[in-house]
Amino acid sequence: MPSALLGAEGTEMSRSIWQSRRRRGRGRQQNPAFRQSDSSERYTTATSKSPQDSGHHDAEAPSTSSGTAGESSVPELPGFYFDPEKNRYFRLLPGHNNCNPLTKEGIRHKEMESRRLQLLQQEDRQKKKITRMGFNASSILRKKQLGFLNITNYCRLAHELRVSCMERRKVEIQSSDPSALASDQFNFILADTSSDRLFTVNDVQIGGSKYGIINLQGLKAPTFKVHMYENLYFTNRKVNSVCWASLNHLDSHILLCLMGLAETPGCATLLPASLFVSNHQAGTDQPGVLCSFRIPGAWSCAWSLNTQANNCFSTGLSRRVLLTNVVTGHRQSYGTNSDVLAQQFAVKTPLLFNGCRSGEIFAIDLRSPSQAKGWKATHIFHDSAVTSVRVLKEEQYVMASDMAGKIKLWDLRATKCVRQYEGHVNEYAYLPLHVHEEEGILVAVGQDCYTRIWSLHDAHLLRTIPSPYPTSKANIPSVAFSPRLGGPQGAPGLLMAVQQDLYCFSYSSFCPGNLEEDRWE
Repeated sequence: MPSALLGAEGTEMSRSIWQSRRRRGRGRQQNPAFRQSDSSERYTTATSKSPQDSGHHDAEAPSTSSGTAGESSVPELPGFYFDPEKNRYFRLLPGHNNCNPLTKEGIRHKEMESRRLQLLQQEDRQKKKITRMGFNASSILRKKQLGFLNITNYCRLAHELRVSCMERRKVEIQSSDPSALASDQFNFILADTSSDRLFTVNDVQIGGSKYGIINLQGLKAPTFKVHMYENLYFTNRKVNSVCWASLNHLDSHILLCLMGLAETPGCATLLPASLFVSNHQAGTDQPGVLCSFRIPGAWSCAWSLNTQANNCFSTGLSRRVLLTNVVTGHRQSYGTNSDVLAQQFAVKTPLLFNGCRSGEIFAIDLRSPSQAKGWKATHIFHDSAVTSVRVLKEEQYVMASDMAGKIKLWDLRATKCVRQYEGHVNEYAYLPLHVHEEEGILVAVGQDCYTRIWSLHDAHLLRTIPSPYPTSKANIPSVAFSPRLGGPQGAPGLLMAVQQDLYCFSYSSFCPGNLEEDRWE
């Protein structure tokens, strides 16, 4: 009898325990807080047991689209954010009020800022870098001595190694108005052909832009000092495009495209470089060569160095390309199907290459009148708006970038893409490309404010340089690379302008001096 009662009581007790556990389980399923803690514990355990998930973050390829939850293999829950430090989910509130502590944009910005600071620390801490697995200074020298590398590949790899070892140094800018240097922000920089001058467009606090020219002849280690020559020229209109123009001599003027404002139409202005107080080529420009042309809504501009279009410049308008002769004032118009955002003249052949908002890239045969049917020489298409077009020296290839972040090298003879450069970030910004065939590199600044350097030879990403300032739309750096910064006797390096500061990434002393030719010493 006692045993039977004990069995019945045990059965009732186990049944009540089972029912209570079931009720608790239902409560956990209905309560999102329990579901979050269970799922976070479960996936954290799974992540810790997976050996291939650790240690595979790419320090050279930051991205704005990938979140922390995706990197740690934790699933994304709608309306929740997973914090890897606290190892739990947090609810996301609607982002339309100012009191919201967590929004997707704020979380993404926090992650990007943390990543940028980590990369900056690595840049300062890691002096010797490796661009390719198995290639460092000693291995390159040894393979050359053993005959495994010819002179072309040896120089290319040696230069890639030097580019990867460039060190950041802040440049001291001297000016007659030091207070303006502390307040005005760099918007755009553009080096001339010999890389001894830098044209700058600066945004001023009261609104609008002003221009300046920086003399780079004093840009030498260890001081890195330059002088900025300013002018009273000031505009309250947006500067859409800038290029150096060779009217009296090489790089004698600067061609500016200004957007119209209210009832004031847009214009293209030729600004003589001699207007800036400088001892560089003083007195070589004729007086009164400052001229302006009324042009409605110009998106881009380019100066012609082709003898068949001498003293001419082109402007890309809305659904039109306008070719203007500065001396005669003659104009020739070519109708297009979209806004022309990028342009460049070829030098050997009378062609003008254009990149459109529709993604089309086409060349205009300058020998054909605009009324003729055959003035379009070639057709290439991107999937997004083309922001930059660069013609390579042999003029058989064209490099182009678009607003989808795609950078492609096109073979004009076969009209197909032969190489694509991965890692560039762009969604809607007007970002230029910097192609340097002599050094075999491609430089571009992404909308994420990272400067990336690729090998032209095989599209290998050589280096990713974080910005010294937090990522924002207003802090996208403007860069200029040259093998001879400051003139023929200058040293190779990269110039970066962001906010009020100018930085020089010069070749490091950690790379052996006998890696390449004497001109790199």
